[in-house]
Amino acid sequence: MKVTVKNKKGLEKDLKVFIDKKTIATQLEEKYEEIRKDVVIKGFRPGKVPTEIIKRQFGKAVYGEVIDKLIKETTTKALEENKIKPAGQPKIDLKTFGEGKDLEYIISVTELPNIKLTSLETIKVDEYTVKIDPKEADKRIQEIAKSQKNFKDAEESYVSKKNDLVVFDYKATVDGKEFKGNEAKNTQLELGKDLFIKGFDSQLEGVKKNDTKIVEVSLPENFPEKELVNKKAAFECNIVSVKKPEEVIVNDDFAKNMGAKDLKNLKELISKQIDEEYKNSLSMITKKKIIEQIEKNKLDDLPSNLIEQETKILSQGMKEEEFKKNKKSLEEQAKKRIKTGLILNAFGEKNNIKVSQEELNVEIQKQFRMMPGQEKIVKEYYEKNPTALDSLRGQIYEEKILDEIKKGAKINKKNITKSEAEKIIKEENEKNLKEQEKFIKHDHDHDDHKLDDENQKKAKTKKLDTPSKSKKAKTSIKKTKNKKKVSKK
Repeated sequence: MKVTVKNKKGLEKDLKVFIDKKTIATQLEEKYEEIRKDVVIKGFRPGKVPTEIIKRQFGKAVYGEVIDKLIKETTTKALEENKIKPAGQPKIDLKTFGEGKDLEYIISVTELPNIKLTSLETIKVDEYTVKIDPKEADKRIQEIAKSQKNFKDAEESYVSKKNDLVVFDYKATVDGKEFKGNEAKNTQLELGKDLFIKGFDSQLEGVKKNDTKIVEVSLPENFPEKELVNKKAAFECNIVSVKKPEEVIVNDDFAKNMGAKDLKNLKELISKQIDEEYKNSLSMITKKKIIEQIEKNKLDDLPSNLIEQETKILSQGMKEEEFKKNKKSLEEQAKKRIKTGLILNAFGEKNNIKVSQEELNVEIQKQFRMMPGQEKIVKEYYEKNPTALDSLRGQIYEEKILDEIKKGAKINKKNITKSEAEKIIKEENEKNLKEQEKFIKHDHDHDDHKLDDENQKKAKTKKLDTPSKSKKAKTSIKKTKNKKKVSKK
């Protein structure tokens, strides 16, 4: 094999590959010998069919197979020997070929630029440690307790009011006629929530156990029997019981129901959970600051084919007129993402960062815990969607790269209060929102920092959860959620 490299423009190169006919003939003969062992042709013993006979019957197919294999092998070898890393699939242009002839073809390739990583040594980031007041755990526990109401049967003479729980049987009619699904037993409504049919539960205020109450309401738009939508229905409700809300007592028994050993242990676990929430949100900010500094690096050349591909991804869902109007800003955004991705991948390769199957399994297990009862669905999703699995692998890969970069960065450690942490997170969210409004004018979801086969980078602006404003009342030790955020490596 003889290879001649011709630089065209920037990162674009043509490699002229020449393979002499003698090499091709040798490989053809080897293939014919391989076929001869198995081919059965009338009049010839197995393994004794003359080459000329085999050629007449299988010549074109054998030649095509041999040439295809040769091109694949020599293309890979030519790129490796000339230390060219292709940005995308190379194009092959056959110039000379045919049995008894030399093979000559052109590899047109756009190569990845040479990445210098010295600039990553100057990265500076703030690393935060949040001091959590022990009272925060008490506050969180009280909110959990409030969300877990207990109801106790009231005395028969007790009259229901807002926030009580009414248990009743009902039978409903429209214009005096029954309909499908018009009755039910032991229906429970917490008065004031208005979760059944709008205006229903307020009419149950003032009832006692064993009362009969006629409730009249209009059936909603989403009612299964479409012909009855918006029609007035009369519900004859027989009150089974009225229950009063009972304050949940925060004690060791409560803690055990939450999955802790006792109340002291629950406070420890909740404190740790709050600390982890702030730690995760602030860690995301730190990593975003790393990305922002990487984006400031200059690369003289970027592969034009990657810019084109990334621009198409960013413009998905846009109308042609909108695309033309935003083309320049889309291309700039694409260049920024590709540049960042190339730098991160180069760092990953230099530091031999890889994602093991075990790490991938751990991440999937985390998703199982986040979706209890739907483990089978999650498992089947990844089994049927290899690209989703590749995406998950890429998320882990990127996290490992950023963690490694952070180790070598100049860290400015800061001890901050909870209120200071909330302010930092709020400011970051507002900044992210402005960035989104500036660039994204339509709703699409192609904004994850993501490294793919062509080492592309797709950046995502994430909204950070402020722990103090999250759904704390629903927090439980048994169901601690951990979110994490890719490429094939």
